[in-house]
Formats: sequence, C-alpha cells, structure tokens
Amino acid sequence: MSRPADEAASAAARLRIDKWLWAARFYRTRSLASAAVEAGQVRVGGERVKPSRAIHAGETIEVRKAGLAWTVEVTGIADRRGTATDAAKLYREREDSRAARDEEVARRRAAAASAPQLPGRPTKRDRRKLEDFLDEP
Repeated sequence: MSRPADEAASAAARLRIDKWLWAARFYRTRSLASAAVEAGQVRVGGERVKPSRAIHAGETIEVRKAGLAWTVEVTGIADRRGTATDAAKLYREREDSRAARDEEVARRRAAAASAPQLPGRPTKRDRRKLEDFLDEP
C-alpha cells in the first residue's frame, strides 16, 4: 500500500519538460516550449523527447534556440513561473556551454559591427540632393 505523502513527494520531484522550460524562462510561453520540444530543439540526455516527458533533478538538458545552445543540469523543479533569479536557481549551466555561447555572441556582434549600416529609405531631402548632383553638367 502506497502512502499519499510519498506520492505527493514523488510528484513534486518531477515535472513535464515543457512546463519546466517555461518556468526556467527558456521560453516565453508553454506552447513555445512544447513546440521546441516537438521540433527536437530540446534533448534530455542526448535523446529527443516528447513535451510530456517528466524530468528530475540531476538530468542533463540541451536546449537550442536562435542558433545558440545551452547545456544545463536540472537542479530544481518548479511548476510555477517566478522571477528571473528564481528561474536561475532551477538549473546550472556547464562551463563549456557558457564559453561556446559567449563566443558565438561575440562573433555575431563582430559581424554586425562590420556590416554596412544603411540608414534606410532616402528622404525627400536626400532625393533632391541626389537630383541636383546628377543634373550638374
């Protein structure tokens, strides 16, 4: 015979992965988190999972989002979305994952800085200046 307290404790120690990703603030909504899991952008222990997969503390989760990758270890379970500081307590990121992500962000910033910065569509004043320049003999 199982005890209700034991069942409640075991239920509190596990949670659906889409709900955990939402609570840990990897995704803005549960439906986005669920869609990412379905698309294979989230892996648990290196394997694709379904959004209903229960996760436990100590498991390794790999999240790919917008070309960036996180490899985190679950340290806590929370079924309610709290503040960003509370969300940061739910996982611990690996150092190699953090270094690779920081390197990718630096590479993107360097590429954006070297790209030409076009101001957008010319104004009426710019058009008149160009016409005056082209009409000169």
